[in-house]
Amino acid sequence: MIAELADLEPDARRCASLLQDLLRLRTVNRSPLDPSEKDESDGEREAAQRLADFFADHGIESELLEGFPGRTNIVARLKGSGELPPLLLNAHLDVVEADETQWRVPPFEGRVQDGYLWGRGAVDMKNMAAMSAAVLVMLKERGVPLKRDVIFAGVADEEAGCVRGSLWLAKEHPDKIRAEYMLGEVGGFSLNLFGKTFYPIQVAEKGTVWLRATYTGEPGHGSMPKPNSAVLKLAKALTKLGKTRLPMHPTEAVRGFVDGLAKGLPPIQGKVLGRLTTPQVAGLILDYLVKDDGQRNAFAAMLSNTASPTILHGGNKVNVIPGRASVAIDGRTLPGQTEAVFLQELRAVLGEEAQFEVFHRADPVITPTDTPLFAHLGNVLRRHDPTATPLPYLTVGFTDAKAYAALGTKSYGFSPVRFDPTADLSFSRMYHGHDERIPLDGLAWGLTVLYEVVSEFAGGKTL
Repeated sequence: MIAELADLEPDARRCASLLQDLLRLRTVNRSPLDPSEKDESDGEREAAQRLADFFADHGIESELLEGFPGRTNIVARLKGSGELPPLLLNAHLDVVEADETQWRVPPFEGRVQDGYLWGRGAVDMKNMAAMSAAVLVMLKERGVPLKRDVIFAGVADEEAGCVRGSLWLAKEHPDKIRAEYMLGEVGGFSLNLFGKTFYPIQVAEKGTVWLRATYTGEPGHGSMPKPNSAVLKLAKALTKLGKTRLPMHPTEAVRGFVDGLAKGLPPIQGKVLGRLTTPQVAGLILDYLVKDDGQRNAFAAMLSNTASPTILHGGNKVNVIPGRASVAIDGRTLPGQTEAVFLQELRAVLGEEAQFEVFHRADPVITPTDTPLFAHLGNVLRRHDPTATPLPYLTVGFTDAKAYAALGTKSYGFSPVRFDPTADLSFSRMYHGHDERIPLDGLAWGLTVLYEVVSEFAGGKTL
């Protein structure tokens, strides 16, 4: 294991040093789910400027684009011959909150320890920002002849819906980011199961339905309890929601993912896992045979529309029973499932009394797998890891791919990093989790893979 930045090869060391600088910038996105509320974020402008300085130091022009105060995006372009349409590399610069009391290493210190670079954003996804910027510099320094322009976009606000970042760019500056293909999150990381190594490549993502469910009841004095108060109605509904799995709707992307896993696993495990896409037995497999809680939750979210209660509102005085109580719900819909179907499924759980108000929506994204780039991603992965099994993958979250899909861009989640299969560590645990970190050798490996993908594909060598 590589222990220090100084132990890395020059290109990887430059990339890791840039990532370290980005991790030290507290780009926490505190904008609420409801876009009508106050817009708050730290450090996105500083992160974009750090990348601009990096490009300038290596003779690459970039542009800062800001549609909202402090919510800064950066775009850089390495020109090719124009024989083929552009390739876009995308990374968001904002991160989620980090409870410093729960971290072994301060989350905004960018510390190297135990062979890892620690910090909020190490895998989600300042690593991709640093690798992409480093790739552009490597292409320029090595004089790689390009048939495609290679564009880098470092965007704001992904963690709160992309409104001030990629969605704004796609609306206000589409020609600066228009591309045939985009590489971004979530995918390209190693996934170790039963001694086998898989590399999910995102080809689809769920849609988003953010809503508020409100219950009403008779208000009154806190000294005289009301069994049917708004708060108790809400509590009863949320208890039911927590115990209910919405109907399963296996998608093509999930079938490809599960089938690929099943073929790569030992016969018994593979046969059982392969039945996950059969709705009649999938629930039993999840509940009784998938022992890891994280894996169980991930598979369940890939198979169903989901609804997670996130923010509660009810009352403002301890001795007053409120007449209204509400919950914000983060709803995610599978490709092929409409908002109407999702709300109907949710209504069946929360009851007819719930009043729904949808305040943010976004459609699912699907990208075909029968493309030259998807095939090329798998080829390069196998070149650098002969044990690799690339898999199509549906992410249960949302990404900037939603914005680029509106421009006709085909997007793949591919931010490559390799984790030590002997270490008790995985991408899913790092993603929004405590002690987020990336192995230095895994980052160096990812930079090599990403460089070869981009240099060969943009150079037209895969056709």
